[in-house]
Amino acid sequence: MNKLLAATLAIPCLVLSPSADAQVKDSLVATLNSNVNSLYPGRGTTAEEYNVGVLLFNGLVRISEDLKLEPELATSWTANADATEWTFKLRDGVKFHNGKPFSAEDVIHTFALLADPQLASRARSTAEMVKTIETPDPLTVKFVLHQPYGSWPEMLIERHLKIVPKGVSMDDMLVKPIGTGPFKFESYTPGDKLVAVKNADYWEDGLPKLKQVTLRIMPEDAAKIAALNAGDIDILWNVPLEAIKELSASQAIKVDPVPTGTWDGIVMKNDLKPFTDVRVRQAVLKSLDKAQLVQFALFGQGAPTHTPIPPNHPFFDASLPLKPDVAGARKLLAEAGYPRGFEITLNVPVGRPTRERAAVAIQQMLKPAGINVKLERVPYSRWGATVAGKAPFYMDGYLSRPTIDTATYPWYHSSGSWNKQMWNFKSERIDAVLDKGRLATSEDERKEQYKLFQKYAVEDVPGAVMYVINFATAYRNNLQGYRTHPYSWMDLRRAHF
Repeated sequence: MNKLLAATLAIPCLVLSPSADAQVKDSLVATLNSNVNSLYPGRGTTAEEYNVGVLLFNGLVRISEDLKLEPELATSWTANADATEWTFKLRDGVKFHNGKPFSAEDVIHTFALLADPQLASRARSTAEMVKTIETPDPLTVKFVLHQPYGSWPEMLIERHLKIVPKGVSMDDMLVKPIGTGPFKFESYTPGDKLVAVKNADYWEDGLPKLKQVTLRIMPEDAAKIAALNAGDIDILWNVPLEAIKELSASQAIKVDPVPTGTWDGIVMKNDLKPFTDVRVRQAVLKSLDKAQLVQFALFGQGAPTHTPIPPNHPFFDASLPLKPDVAGARKLLAEAGYPRGFEITLNVPVGRPTRERAAVAIQQMLKPAGINVKLERVPYSRWGATVAGKAPFYMDGYLSRPTIDTATYPWYHSSGSWNKQMWNFKSERIDAVLDKGRLATSEDERKEQYKLFQKYAVEDVPGAVMYVINFATAYRNNLQGYRTHPYSWMDLRRAHF
């Protein structure tokens, strides 16, 4: 053999197989639309903040992408006969990011924080459902509720109900959050990025698979799409609905839309004229072509609905009409004293594109009934101070909720927190069915009550819920172990390249 060839063959060769090369990439970059205003999950109000909560924290119970309940920091739960007492067994061997062992005292501490009025948590009403929390031992908690509640385990997947450690001050938690989640907080630069690193002591074997996750704050849609196409980011969170078709054409990108219970609607203030008259509210509802709104506002990525109960839910009442009735709307307006209709301003939030597009279509849909609408676009920075809960007629929308009760009660019950802030609506028969639905312990009984609720809602009309909206993420096709979640958070425990 040629000596030079023999010497060459004797030199060890480094061959990078595709699998070895893939293992080099162990960091992921995903987008968020805006800043994270609170690092403490109990104070969260936006989907961006809920995403951080899923990275850094755990709850007692979680929900999968298939909408199945799973034990998380709890391993099991049982209830007494009337569902007023719920006992949860807690997971042993879990540690917070600061090394503190997780125990029942942290559950008590978490719910005490949520119930504190000074913290102004959106989950305060949930915490106030708890009369006491008993701890028979360090790994058992018993929730004693003020009244029966058959959906308590489902309630505990709520985005705010992440367990935080006793002994860490709120000042520290707001700067450097400490949870039990798959990733640990590393840094946050508003307007730029949040960085989290692998929790090496995470309680789920073999997870997470990534060493680092970076959430880049990218409000501009065009910039996000360009970055995904270029491979500068791995996940585009909250894909603009109008971009789904374009991104789906790429061989390097997977677009993954899923149905949700997130909805847009029209707020009609029931305590301000002309909406003090239910016939006017009914006329607005009858004028809407909800199927056309889905096409125009959502590019087909959604479905018409009567209330926040989506069409893919087993309690949805498909027998109720969804088609417009303009003649019926005109008749109702005449009966209400508006034979020639009326003029009104519809406030629309800038930066909420589905609502902006829907408002343009609504303006045209209401015109044949005699309602002449002027659109007034308001920057979202001024929305809370000038429009929300104050204007008589405006667009609004809300994310999916964890239970049928939490998706309906706050908006439709006369004592509901969102109802008081929005349409200020009261219906004794809706109060009654929602109270019965909340207390029901059998699926059949709950279904009966919530079907009655939908019937009453389209007759008593607090406002107009138009449709539920699909949620989509798009990601590079070398990413494995990740799926879009209907609750709009990114579960990255199993994500890898």
